[in-house]
Amino acid sequence: MTQDNRTPGETRHVHIREVGPRDGFQNEPETIATADKIKLINALGRAGFTRIEVASFVRPDVIPQLSDGVEVLKGIDLPDSVERMVLIPNSKGLDNALKVRDLFEDATLFVSASQTHNKKNINRTVEETMDDVKVMGKRIVAEGLKFCAVIATSFGCPFEGKVPMERVLRLAEEFAEAGATEIGFGDTTGMANPAYVSQFFTAALERLPEVELTAHFHNTRGQGLANAYAALEAGCTSFESSFGELGGCPVPVGSTGNIATEDLVGMFHEMGVETGLDLGEVIGAAREAQTVLGRKLTSHSIVAGPVLWSPVVR
Repeated sequence: MTQDNRTPGETRHVHIREVGPRDGFQNEPETIATADKIKLINALGRAGFTRIEVASFVRPDVIPQLSDGVEVLKGIDLPDSVERMVLIPNSKGLDNALKVRDLFEDATLFVSASQTHNKKNINRTVEETMDDVKVMGKRIVAEGLKFCAVIATSFGCPFEGKVPMERVLRLAEEFAEAGATEIGFGDTTGMANPAYVSQFFTAALERLPEVELTAHFHNTRGQGLANAYAALEAGCTSFESSFGELGGCPVPVGSTGNIATEDLVGMFHEMGVETGLDLGEVIGAAREAQTVLGRKLTSHSIVAGPVLWSPVVR
């Protein structure tokens, strides 16, 4: 449950899920070596995350950057406290995932709230996707896996414009009815603004009080952290982000990365909000990703580091 029910003066706690190894890596123009992926995921494992999205069972010809998902799952060495998450597009993908059932704990299904985006993204209507979700949900629950869901374009679609809140919340209810215990709302192409985010999560938390609701923002137009703050103030305590601000969206062209995990953690820590994460380790992993990719990444914390309040020794 994500509603913020603190007593006055009580420290706030949030949960941050790292999605860079899947959502970030899949948007890289060149394939990252399997060994480098394993090294970076292991570095993230040292930062204190309890869940990391590691791989996808999307067809290799569709997203070749993630075609080594099984090898990555077999090669990583994460603490027992870290749940390994995988993204599953359809029943065929679930068939393949269950062949290596012992390599992950959480399964994520997804749909776009926008009909056009869903068709362009996975070549299916929203209705076809949700029919499959109901079948897959039963199988996921029967396997003893955690069933998570993501609704893309929850805050706007580049093809259709505004996406009605009621449509998004109804899809969330369908996921919950199918067995999902966590539902993420994705600002897939960075169209959200803090005022609407506040309204949205206020309504969503009231509508789905028994489900963990997660905020997933992109920084396409520079409003990612402001949107995260608005979600927090509305009562959301679960967030997704990507180290190094890696990520984006295959459709349309021009969609940039998720909010940087290290920037999000830094903001929360400066506000006195506990994340359970070691900011130095997160920044270290992001800097290591920068070295692996051979280019500068866009998060502020990579450059500036964490805020240091110790007196300067002269």
